[in-house]
Amino acid sequence: MKNIASIAFGLAFSLVSYSASAHFVEITADKNVLGGDNGKEVSLEMTFTHPFENGPLMKMERPKSFGVMHKGQKTDLLSQLDQVSGFENLKWHASQKLKRMGDYTFYVEPVPYFEPAESKFIVHYTKTVVTNGGGDAWDELVGLPVEIQPLSRPYGLWTNNAFRGIVLQDGKPVPFAEIEVEHKNEDNLKAPNDSFITQVIKADANGVFSYNMPKAGWWGFAALIEDGETLKAEDGKDYVIEKGALIWVKAEDMK
Repeated sequence: MKNIASIAFGLAFSLVSYSASAHFVEITADKNVLGGDNGKEVSLEMTFTHPFENGPLMKMERPKSFGVMHKGQKTDLLSQLDQVSGFENLKWHASQKLKRMGDYTFYVEPVPYFEPAESKFIVHYTKTVVTNGGGDAWDELVGLPVEIQPLSRPYGLWTNNAFRGIVLQDGKPVPFAEIEVEHKNEDNLKAPNDSFITQVIKADANGVFSYNMPKAGWWGFAALIEDGETLKAEDGKDYVIEKGALIWVKAEDMK
């Protein structure tokens, strides 16, 4: 862990100018509902970036873990994760054939990175759900240290539908957890001012939150939790770890 922390610490200082904006680990798919004309193969892309601002792409070392869970069974996919040509340590890609029906939860644990502007390490445990039809396990937990359990099915969502979830730490609800929400801005929308870039909401006393997605596309939900755990950085000091429970869901326009 010390070596990992040292690498992330050194990389982070190149990111200082962007520290005022929320940064998310993204896992998005070319489609999250398969079958029929959509075929049976999903292509996933992973980046570390500011979604609404459409960049910059920040350094992202090969994750500590990357896998998929189907009907409670986890499969390690880290060896199948490839760097996108021309985007070394910036963009990662994986393709997966879904041979059986049901829901597939893709998840990642990245290398911890140090945010100098906040004097803390950040780890985003991130996931997205893809269905191959007949799915009934869309709310199944991966078992990550911090995790968002969907209370709305995280696919087949219309624009303006509410996405609901519950923030969990070690499997228990986190009362009044803060959640940052950003749209993956592939249409180059312009925000009226910075306060519109990252939406901020809080869960209720039971850890439950809700957000209506006003535009089609991918939306990231990041619940941020600090529990006092620390990690030693390259300077020899201990810094708190901010753990992020992230989930990415997609809304579609009704046509």
